[in-house]
Amino acid sequence: MAPETGRRRGWFRFFVATLFAAAAVAGQISSGTNNTTAAVAVNVGVIVDMDRADFAGQVWLSCVEMAVSEFYGSHPNYTTRVVITARDSRRDDVVQAAASALDLIKNVQVQAILGPDTSMQANFLIPLGEKAHVPIVSFSATSPTLASIGSPYFFRATQNDSTQVNAVAAIFKAFGWRQAVPIYVDDAFGQGIIPSLVDSLEAVDARIPYRSAISPSATDDQIGEELYKLMTMQTRVFIVHVSPDLGPRLFVKAKEVGMMSAGYVWIITDGLTVFLPSFHPSVLRSMQGVLGVKPHVPQTQAVLNFTTRWRRKFQRDHPEILDANLNSYGLRAYDATWALAMAVENFESDKTKKYMVGVSRNGQNLASALLGTSFRGLFGGFALEADGQLRASAYEVVNVNGNADRVVGYWTPPPAVASQLGTVIWPGDPGAVPKGFEIPMSGKKLRIGVPVKPGFREFVSVSTDPETNETTVTGYCMDVFEAVVKTLPYALPFEYVPFAKPNGESNGSYNDLVNQVFLGNLDAVVGDITIIANRSNYVDFTLPYTESGVSMVVPVRPDGSKNAWSFLKPLTWDLWVTTFLFFLFIGFVVWVLEHRISKDFRGPPSHQAGTSLWFSFSTMAFAQRQNLVSNLTRTVVIIWCFVVLIIIQSYTASFTSLLTVQRLRPTVTDMSELLRKGEFVGYQEGTFVVGLLNSMGFSGDKLVSYNSIEGFDSLFQARENRGCV
Repeated sequence: MAPETGRRRGWFRFFVATLFAAAAVAGQISSGTNNTTAAVAVNVGVIVDMDRADFAGQVWLSCVEMAVSEFYGSHPNYTTRVVITARDSRRDDVVQAAASALDLIKNVQVQAILGPDTSMQANFLIPLGEKAHVPIVSFSATSPTLASIGSPYFFRATQNDSTQVNAVAAIFKAFGWRQAVPIYVDDAFGQGIIPSLVDSLEAVDARIPYRSAISPSATDDQIGEELYKLMTMQTRVFIVHVSPDLGPRLFVKAKEVGMMSAGYVWIITDGLTVFLPSFHPSVLRSMQGVLGVKPHVPQTQAVLNFTTRWRRKFQRDHPEILDANLNSYGLRAYDATWALAMAVENFESDKTKKYMVGVSRNGQNLASALLGTSFRGLFGGFALEADGQLRASAYEVVNVNGNADRVVGYWTPPPAVASQLGTVIWPGDPGAVPKGFEIPMSGKKLRIGVPVKPGFREFVSVSTDPETNETTVTGYCMDVFEAVVKTLPYALPFEYVPFAKPNGESNGSYNDLVNQVFLGNLDAVVGDITIIANRSNYVDFTLPYTESGVSMVVPVRPDGSKNAWSFLKPLTWDLWVTTFLFFLFIGFVVWVLEHRISKDFRGPPSHQAGTSLWFSFSTMAFAQRQNLVSNLTRTVVIIWCFVVLIIIQSYTASFTSLLTVQRLRPTVTDMSELLRKGEFVGYQEGTFVVGLLNSMGFSGDKLVSYNSIEGFDSLFQARENRGCV
C-alpha cells in the first residue's frame, strides 16, 4: 500500500505543477493580448505615384511598409501603432495629389502624410497640411523653394537641392571651368535650384551666360531645337536638372545631334543620378562620360541586409515587376517612416483644446516631436534642423561608364571642396579633359576698329606689308586688349579693322571712329580714345587704363634769377629786416645784463656798443670770445644760438636750390590770355581738342594741327605758334 500511496502523491504534485505552469502561460498570453489590444492606432497617409515607368512609387511604398513592420518588430511594447493608408498621385498630377491629401485628411483622418513624390505636388500639399495641422514629411521633394514657404508642418527627410549645387561647384573648381549652361525642367523642381546654383558657381568664379528651360511636356523635336541652339554657343559645360521622365529623352537627342562628342561636359544632379540603374541600356549608351552627383549611401551591413530583405519582399509582393531598383529615395522613405513612428510614440496627445472639424488635434505636438527625433538610420544619423530640413550630408561624384555609374570622388560639407577625383571618362575623347568652351562653327569674329594716324605710334601702330598686303596692328593699347582677351574663360575670336581709306590714310576723326560702333559697322574700338560726355551718349567705355586729360604746353621765360644780388633771394625783405633788428636787440640785452659785472663789456660807450654788437653778430659763426658771467645772459644766448642755427640752415638750403635747380616760368598761364592776345594754338590732328578750343572761342585761323612729335616741335621752332600746344 505504501508504494502505491507514494505514486499517487507524485502524480498529484505533477498535476498541480502543470496547472500552475498553464496558468502562468495563459496569463502571459493574456497580458500580451491586452498590450496589443491597448495599442493606439495612428493613421498615416502615403502619397506616391504608382504609374511611374521606373516603378519608384511601388518601391518607395514597400520601403514605408517595411519600416513600419520592422519598427514595431523591434519595439513590441510601444503603445502606438502607425497604420499606413496609401493613395496614388497619378503621374505628377498636382490636382490628384491635392485631392488625395484632402481625402486622407477628412475621411481617413490621418495624423501625418508621407510624400508626395515631386516638389510641385509638395508645393500644393504644404498649405493643406498647415491648415489642417497635419505634418507633411517628404522624402523626395528637393526644391529649395519649399523651405522658403516657412511652414511649421513641412519636413524634408531628404537633401535640399541647395546642398548638391555645392558639390557641382566643387567639380567646376577642380577642372577650372568658368562657364556653364543649366538645362532644367520648367517647373517648381527645375526653377528652384537656379538661384542656389548661380550663387555656388559665382563662389568659384564661374558664371551662367544662358539658361535653358525645357517644358515638362516638350516633344523630341522641341528638345532637339533647344539643343541646336546650345550648339551655336561657346559654352560646352551643361548642368542637367530634369525629371527622370525627361532626362533619358534629352540625352538620346543630345547623342543624335552630336553633343555627346569630344569637348562637351555633361553634369547631372541627383534627380537623374539616383535613377541611372533604372534607365534602359540604350539610354546609358547615350550618356557615356556624363558626370553626376548623388547622396553618398554608406555601405554598412545594415544597408546591405535591408537591401536583401527588401528585394525578397518586393519580388514576393510584385512578381510581375522584374526590373525595379532600390535607390536612395527608398532609403530616405524608410528612415522618414522610422522617424515618424518614433515621433508618434513620443508625442503627447492634447485633448484639452478645442479644434475645428478637419483640424488634427495632435498635429502641433507631432510636429514638435518630429523636430526632436534623432536616431541612427540607414543613411546614418537622422536629425532635422529647427526649420524642418535634414542636415547636409556627403555626396558622391559618379561617372557613367558602360552600363553603370562609377564613383570617382566625394564631397563633404564642410569644407565645400571635392576630394581628389579619380580618372574620368569624358564624352567622345575619354582621355582629354574638355576646356569647357569652343568656338562655334557658325560664330563670327568680332570686328575691332583701330585708329590710323601717322604719328604717336607708341599707343596704336597700323602697318601694311606691301608684298602680302597683310595688315599688322601693334602698340600699347593692343597689348592691353589682347592681354584681357587671354584671361577670358572662353574663346573670343576677333579681327582688327583699321579705320582707313583705301590709300591707307585715316578715314576721319576719333569721333567718326566711335560713331561706327553706334552705327553697328564695328563691334568695338581699341585705341587711345578719350572718354568724353558726348561719346558716352552713344557707346560704352571700359575702365580707363591710362590717365587722361587736357594739358597745355607753352614756351618758358628766360631764367633771370642768377645775378649779383641772388644771395638776397633766399629770404624775403621782411625776414631780412626782422633778423637784423633781432641782432641789435640781442646785443642790447647782453649789454644790459653783463656791463655791470663783466669787464669785457666796460669802457667807453663806443667800446661797449661795439662789443655788444660784435658779440651778437658773431653768434652766426659761433665765434664769440667774451666771457658771460650772468646765468640769465647765458640762457638768452643759448636760445638765440638755436634761432640763428635754424635761420642759417634754411638760408643755405634755399640758396643751394636757387643756384642748382632750374626754375621754369611759363609765358602763359591762362587760356583767356591767349584769346586776348590772339595767339596761335596747336592741337593733335583728329582729337576732340579742336572742338574744345572752338567752344572756348578760338577761331579756326588761329588753330594749327600737328600729327607727330616732329610736327609738335616744329610749331615752336618755326615760331608759327607763339601761344601754346
